[in-house]
Amino acid sequence: MVKTRSAPDIWLLISILLILFIGLMMVYSASAVLAFHEFGDKFYFLKRQSIFAGLGLLSMFFMMNVNYTVWKKWAPMLLIVCFGLLILVLIPGVGVVRGGARSWLGISSFGIQPSEFMKLGMILFLAKWLSTEQQKITQFTKGLLPPLGLVFLAFGLIMLQPDLGTGAVMVGASMILIYTAGAQMRHLGGLALIGVIGFVGLIIAAPYRLKRITSFLDPWSDPLGGGYQIIQSLFAIGPGGLVGLGLGMSRQKFSYLPEPQTDFIFSILAEELGFIGGLTLILLFLVVVWRGVRTAIAAPDTFGSLLAIGITSIIGVQVLINIGVVIGMMPVTGITLPLVSYGGSSLTLLLTGLGILLNISRYSR
Repeated sequence: MVKTRSAPDIWLLISILLILFIGLMMVYSASAVLAFHEFGDKFYFLKRQSIFAGLGLLSMFFMMNVNYTVWKKWAPMLLIVCFGLLILVLIPGVGVVRGGARSWLGISSFGIQPSEFMKLGMILFLAKWLSTEQQKITQFTKGLLPPLGLVFLAFGLIMLQPDLGTGAVMVGASMILIYTAGAQMRHLGGLALIGVIGFVGLIIAAPYRLKRITSFLDPWSDPLGGGYQIIQSLFAIGPGGLVGLGLGMSRQKFSYLPEPQTDFIFSILAEELGFIGGLTLILLFLVVVWRGVRTAIAAPDTFGSLLAIGITSIIGVQVLINIGVVIGMMPVTGITLPLVSYGGSSLTLLLTGLGILLNISRYSR
């Protein structure tokens, strides 16, 4: 056993805590108007986010002190539980419908989102599978198809909710992990082509997705419909300039930009804190990715290395999609900004995963 370091990666830990602080600050700033209008309490969303941040931090510090190799044993059972939750949420009367998607399990306004559990559960299982069967990964049938089959089975269940954003993050992070494990590019390239065809099929099958694509290409073709969110997001980012309008001074949060505390919170941050504020947050995310990759490279075993790259990929892919959407470079997918956007399940599970990453860093060579 490699001797435990006296402390986890301090740069990674500080970056996580700074992003979380910025997130709490922006959740309050972005949601205060909506919270007062809907609930008569401008601190409504901040209070709930603070509770989940506290739970997430407890989980992170607990995971940071639990030897990551424990999860290799429990990964199959955790994946089975995640699949069970994904099936359970689809049962009418059990799954809670919010925003047109049956994505929640819970009572009243409190609930969990099984797809968020699946993101981490899948990464844990793939790290275990690929570290054990790595010599087979270059074989298409025996090495590549089994893990990919699980990934796309989970993706299919998530799409039945539907939740394209979370499904895309899970698939993206899983593919990076599989490629890192040694899968051949020609195999992945062929599957990527099939995936593009399937993605086009999903878009054609649901008119609202096609509308999102056309609105992304030309939002002004439907400024009050499919293009509304992108236009309002750009109206927030543009006036921010170099230093922003000032914390709390956003205009777009006054019912112009829908749900400003979740998917489009980066737009409000850019409006209030400007280019400097947005760039600072992006740099902090880059530090997390850099230290995550460094941890993966220095991990003492294959399982730790793959697990670190998988957790890091979840953060990187999700940030890329969210910011790509809010600046108009990608179609609207409905995905939160990690550690920043309002959302209990996402925040708690991400901090849990980052706790595991911090633990791996304690065993780095």
